[in-house]
Amino acid sequence: MLTRLNKIKIGFIPLFLYIILALAYIAITLANIVPKNDMLVALGIMTVFAYLLEKIGKNIPILKNLGGKVLVVTFLPAFLVYKHWLPDSTVKVVSDFMKHNNFLMFFITLLVVGSIASMNRQTLVKATARIIVILILCNVVGSLIGTGVGMLFGMSAWNTYFFIVAPIMAGGVGEGAMPLSIGYAATMAGIGQNDIFGKILPCVMLGSLVAVLLSGILSKVGEKYPRLNGHGNLIDNEDERLENLKGSAKPIDIEKTLVAGVVAITVYFVAVYVEHLLKIAFGFVIPSPVILLVSLMGAKMLGFIPKNIEEGGNSLYGFTVRGITPPLLFGVGVAQTDWLQLIEVFKSPATILTIIFTVVAIVATAFIAASILKMYPVDTAIAVSCCSGQGGTGALAILAAGNRMELMPFAQVAVRLGGAMTVTFAIFLMGLLS
Repeated sequence: MLTRLNKIKIGFIPLFLYIILALAYIAITLANIVPKNDMLVALGIMTVFAYLLEKIGKNIPILKNLGGKVLVVTFLPAFLVYKHWLPDSTVKVVSDFMKHNNFLMFFITLLVVGSIASMNRQTLVKATARIIVILILCNVVGSLIGTGVGMLFGMSAWNTYFFIVAPIMAGGVGEGAMPLSIGYAATMAGIGQNDIFGKILPCVMLGSLVAVLLSGILSKVGEKYPRLNGHGNLIDNEDERLENLKGSAKPIDIEKTLVAGVVAITVYFVAVYVEHLLKIAFGFVIPSPVILLVSLMGAKMLGFIPKNIEEGGNSLYGFTVRGITPPLLFGVGVAQTDWLQLIEVFKSPATILTIIFTVVAIVATAFIAASILKMYPVDTAIAVSCCSGQGGTGALAILAAGNRMELMPFAQVAVRLGGAMTVTFAIFLMGLLS
């Protein structure tokens, strides 16, 4: 009986072990003895829910082909929190863990280091240069089509672009919608920053949801048309395929994996300090995630990453994707996804259609441009669509829906660079027209 149960798995967890974990969670919850500020308890609770919800999402007809596992793991918890159907102790422990431990940054750092370290150097150079060109095209086409659709449905070009289209492409909440609202408030007299932020945030959230759905669709397109599918690569590179095949045949080296993990932490430390130095010396802030991304990509392009770290990065990436992604998505749903703000935008059909057409325009432009630039259209479109997500959380959900977590470095380029371009241009244009 035990052997049969162990063959059934919830995620990667044998069913018998999962049942014990779930019963232990229920017991401490009913006894009202859930420890506060306890990392193990938070991770345990996230594990209980995340892998079960993921399994449910994978088995829902139709939805499973649209990134259903991500939608269920991320947005169902947000709904449960809104309805107060999750125990208060669960919500508090998970929310505190997500808000006070920067778990998302931990995940992104490990994933970026792992994927960049194990990536083919020539591919990285070629793909980065081309994806920047595609980002610029997507910003222009997305802005024109999104604004045009809004005007078609009776909205002014001003409101459509500045309060719907630009926020979608601004690169998330903290580094997109927030600086946009601050810049707008400084330009527009009589409107507070909080009011502007509250107005544009629902558009950002729905834009991210649309991108998740499109990522799931693109993944299925790639399965049906193999010539469009890079399976996590943006450019066809026979050398990279050979390296991956060789790497997959090797046993995991624990020491090399740990060294790659220490490299991730070290680079993050350096990035935080460099951010501080730039702020003191020049008075402006370049966020540490941007510094981390640029420095890693530069080191890889210049060939400064040793072979043992490249090998360790490959296994670090695998561990991060398989072991951390579902619990993190659940945590994002509980702590960082406001259900009321998400459904607020559904009150206006014109706004909904404008958001949908904007994101579709971005994805379609990336898809077509990738074909012209001899890149894989499916993978490129998924990576670039992250510029219309909720920053790091949106990129996580979008890539997970398309089963393309290895594209996180390029997703970060789309989020950071694409968002910075949009924020800068939108604030400049508003100041020019005001």
